Amino acid sequence: MGYLTVALSSGKLFEPTIELLKKMGINSEQWEDETRKLAFFDHGNNLKFIITRPKDNPTYVEYGAADAGIVGKDILMEEEKDVYELLDLKFGDCKLVLAGLREKGPDFYKNGGHYLRVATKYPHITIKYFQKKKKQVEVIKLYGSIELAPCVGLSDMIVDVVSTGRTLRENKLIEVEQIFPISARFIVNRISYKTKHKKIKKFVEEIKKIIYFSEQREQNELN
Repeated sequence: MGYLTVALSSGKLFEPTIELLKKMGINSEQWEDETRKLAFFDHGNNLKFIITRPKDNPTYVEYGAADAGIVGKDILMEEEKDVYELLDLKFGDCKLVLAGLREKGPDFYKNGGHYLRVATKYPHITIKYFQKKKKQVEVIKLYGSIELAPCVGLSDMIVDVVSTGRTLRENKLIEVEQIFPISARFIVNRISYKTKHKKIKKFVEEIKKIIYFSEQREQNELN
């Protein structure tokens, strides 16, 4: 019987993803072993898992190297790969925001006729965002330390992922506007969704059960 291959994102989403898989009863011993292996099997459930860089995850799924993947909504929106987004996994919550220097104040960022530069790891999202607002900006692509750009005069604003807002505050930045909320998503290859539909459906239903019981437990704790 063929395996269902699922691409997992390394980085911040990896640990909560593994916790989800454990709750589904999937063998996690191989992940707990301190190795640099990038592929793991759960032979009992006919599952194969590969570990990818977050930005590459949708590419593996689009081209069929993986049948499905777990990736952040920000990456999904930036890459715009031809995949199905089936499920919000309800973890990895954060948001993509437009931010700028606190000392300049929010009015400066209304772009009242002056040309602004925006630094970001998300140029595609940023361009579309400002196009919708009908504002002209120069987008500067960076790969890290985005918050530094306004502090050293490289840009007027940034578009970046924010969780607690601590990094913004430490760099004397303020959130000007939220672009969209982010969480982990379950995506599938279009062909695999047809050829391995039963396996994918079963996997998704197991995830939904875990999400449901987690939400019920949280609700009970609040009550």
